[in-house]
Amino acid sequence: MAVTQSSRDRAPTAWRVVWWFGFVSLSADMVYEGARSVYGPLLAALGASAVVVGLVTGAGEAVALVLRLAFGPIADRTGRYWSLTILGYGLTAVCVPLLALSPRLGTAGLAFAATMILLERLGKAVRSPSKSALLAHVASAVGRGRGFGVHKALDQVGAFAGPLVVAAVVAASSLWAGMAVLAVPGAIAMVLLLTLRRRVPDPSVYDDEPAHAIPTDEAPRGWWAEAVGAGLSGDFFRYAVAASLTTGALVTFGIIGYHLTVEGLLPVAAVPIVYAGAMAVEAVAALIVGTIYDRTGTRVLLVVPVLVALVPALALSSALVAVLAGVVAWGFAQGVQDSTVKAVVAELVEAPRRATAYGVFAGIQGLLAIVGGVGAGWLYERSLPALVAVVAITQAVALLLLLDTFRRSGLRRRAG
Repeated sequence: MAVTQSSRDRAPTAWRVVWWFGFVSLSADMVYEGARSVYGPLLAALGASAVVVGLVTGAGEAVALVLRLAFGPIADRTGRYWSLTILGYGLTAVCVPLLALSPRLGTAGLAFAATMILLERLGKAVRSPSKSALLAHVASAVGRGRGFGVHKALDQVGAFAGPLVVAAVVAASSLWAGMAVLAVPGAIAMVLLLTLRRRVPDPSVYDDEPAHAIPTDEAPRGWWAEAVGAGLSGDFFRYAVAASLTTGALVTFGIIGYHLTVEGLLPVAAVPIVYAGAMAVEAVAALIVGTIYDRTGTRVLLVVPVLVALVPALALSSALVAVLAGVVAWGFAQGVQDSTVKAVVAELVEAPRRATAYGVFAGIQGLLAIVGGVGAGWLYERSLPALVAVVAITQAVALLLLLDTFRRSGLRRRAG
């Protein structure tokens, strides 16, 4: 679709659209982060063992990341970015509140709850490549680092508020009422999203790079080739592997929370509060690093491997102060990984293939996250020094890959 000056003039300001996308994510994050904060107790109340809890939640995260390999190419091939974004958010808005019905279904309750959790995570896979591609257009007008950073910060406000709302409702009523009340922010997210779709049907009007079709002289590719990123540059894949090494090596909060409780450093009831604090750090990190990225270029991202390497040494220590410092480092690294790191993808890939690139990027992240999560848990039980050493080595590799990618692509010079 051609971008005309009149279409630019009629559209809301780019910053307004970035904030609007952020409020959609804020509301949706209240829904699924609120639910995720109690998935363990919820499944246990339905009779699940620890193995089943781990299987359901682990499979959910794999679905949310790896299936983006499929939905990225689907978005680019069909051009239905808005439709996929709306469908994905709709799955979250509907499936999470339906968890409140689980205890009324008797022996089928556990299977129903597991299905709703997996469908909610499927919604994340469906919408994320398309949403990131839409946001990349709009953010180009305000600085992609700041645009993705502001969006992530608002996203994290929801991630902070959701668990606190659920905790308050559970304390006043029941676990199931805590799920039911999440229908409210879910409905708000859908109203905001549909309104934004009506106001901004074509976000490419904000982008100086036209949303043209893939060149006709380029040989057609099969769906599978698209899904695995055929035709994407070597710079993109080097960057994806480097960024995914930081994702995979970042010790999960589940392990940190486990460490806090089994070592007797904090009571179980205090762990969600620590998690909420980490969400707040993520929001601040996304804003700060996004702004610095637009001013200084990609070299600001070199801090991520350093932070990831520090996390196990601090967060898995025996001193509470050190653990809390490690949680701050964890939250900061998470915030950058899910905001400014994504902005670089839009610099490496042309607009017609961005949804595909975001899908491939998330797929690589997901595969390494699974390997990293299993490996970290295994090493934690056997040798903490070995875990610290392995993470440090992987982050040295990630740092070298980032430096090489920025040198080859010229991004550091262009943005710096």
